Amino acid sequence: MTDARTTDSTGMAFLDTLPRRTVTVYLPLSVFVFVLLFPFFWMAITTFKPNDELYNFKNHNPLWVKNWTLANIERLWFQTEYPAWLWNTMWVATASTLLSLFASVLAAYAITRLRFRGANTVGLLIFLAYLVPPSILFIPLATIVFDLELYDTQWALILTYPTFLIPFCTWLLMGYFRSIPYELEECALIDGATRLQILWKITLPLAVPGLISASIFAFTLSWNEFIYALTFISSSEEKTVPVAVLTQLVEGDVYHWGALMAGGLIGSTIVAICYAFVVNHYVSAMTGAVKE
Repeated sequence: MTDARTTDSTGMAFLDTLPRRTVTVYLPLSVFVFVLLFPFFWMAITTFKPNDELYNFKNHNPLWVKNWTLANIERLWFQTEYPAWLWNTMWVATASTLLSLFASVLAAYAITRLRFRGANTVGLLIFLAYLVPPSILFIPLATIVFDLELYDTQWALILTYPTFLIPFCTWLLMGYFRSIPYELEECALIDGATRLQILWKITLPLAVPGLISASIFAFTLSWNEFIYALTFISSSEEKTVPVAVLTQLVEGDVYHWGALMAGGLIGSTIVAICYAFVVNHYVSAMTGAVKE
């Protein structure tokens, strides 16, 4: 034990000097943050640029705004149906997330706790279903959507998004349910509790970080999904933000970059705000941390 601690302290001592910390920590971290945040910075400055600054890089700095304007946001918000698109996206993402989370909780609990034959195989198959590309799935799903007369309705998206949300959410919750001590449920069974009571009153309260993690994952994927939304929705008033912004603000070879970036910035900001409120729970769930 002493040797291990000595080795750890020796390894951390390597970072005592500023040049070593700069090369091993600060420089790689700075590169990572720059690559991660530069698209958001570019969207932000493009949103507030007038058209002459967007295209005239000789007389204007491409990385900054000289004459700030709200014309692009005004065009997006008042000259298009962006508020309706935003509401459609919020409704579809929320409904898909709740539906997927409900199914994933039941599936994950059954696989990890009921101990039936082939449970591990079923869990592996569910996760493998997540690896199937949506570009392959949307072809048979299109046939089902047309047969059920759901085409060009938001229910077409709400009922098809779980096909790629449920597998990963189930796999994530399986790992989290396994970290919850089974002795707690055994005690509840001895006291006469049913499986549904155990799930509702014991397992789910302990798995709140895992549920938040799965919810954020499902909500983010639903919010940004493009292929299904492009295939199953045709009318402008029913479209979601990722598809509507691209299809309605691009007219032939004319790209309204200011309004496009404004739409992307507003949509990304909403998801980022939602994520910021639950980031601690998200990290806790991904590491499988459970307080006993």
